[in-house]
Amino acid sequence: MREWIVGRNPVYEVLRARRRQVFRIVVATGVQVSGRLQEIIDLGKQRHITIEHVQRNMLDKLDEHHQGVGIEVSGYPYLEVADIIQNIEKNQGPALVLILDMIQNPQNLGTLLRSAEAIGVQGVLMPLARTAGVTPAVVHASSGASEHLTLAQTNLVQAINALKEAGLWIFGMEAGEGSQSIEKIDLTIPLAWVVGNEGEGMRELVKKNCDILVSLPMSGKVDSFNAAVAGSIALFQTSIMRKMKENKSL
Repeated sequence: MREWIVGRNPVYEVLRARRRQVFRIVVATGVQVSGRLQEIIDLGKQRHITIEHVQRNMLDKLDEHHQGVGIEVSGYPYLEVADIIQNIEKNQGPALVLILDMIQNPQNLGTLLRSAEAIGVQGVLMPLARTAGVTPAVVHASSGASEHLTLAQTNLVQAINALKEAGLWIFGMEAGEGSQSIEKIDLTIPLAWVVGNEGEGMRELVKKNCDILVSLPMSGKVDSFNAAVAGSIALFQTSIMRKMKENKSL
């Protein structure tokens, strides 16, 4: 399967990650070649990738946010749960994994993947069906961060059990009765965060397999964050708590 990815940062990260087969790069005729676009062209030449200059309307047909460049590549290279566990074993610090249960909005998925890559999660897990995959729109929304992640599509309950066997606690994001505030939870232990569907939250079986349900404290009149914001806050709070503990030990 071939697909087109557009935008300077997404195209640059596709090339930098070197995980996909690249068929060609197209650049809009007349665009100023400098900065990130120059880096894209330089990387393309280093790898002997065909670079074509095309009329802007060709790129407009792909996506109006193309920024003058596009790349034709093979489909997203999903990996396996075993690859995530291998990453955990290689990591010197406590494990951190992100589990996305039926996230369906590409923008939300892209935001979560960008946050996950920014703080260095060892892997991301998604179900096999009824979920947004890593489409070109998601790559664009993540600003190319998706290209650097170990991401697996799998049966989530089976994957959760495998992570538990590897020593991780499973924390489900759930605003409601029975949830504990994130402020009261030790986030320095090996763990995986589960973020549920934008409207319905986690599926019941996934929720039952969580060790702890965790909520975010709120003071405003609107009583919930959307999935992308909630998941990103949880990831960054985890990162902050771990860095504080690390600094105390120095």
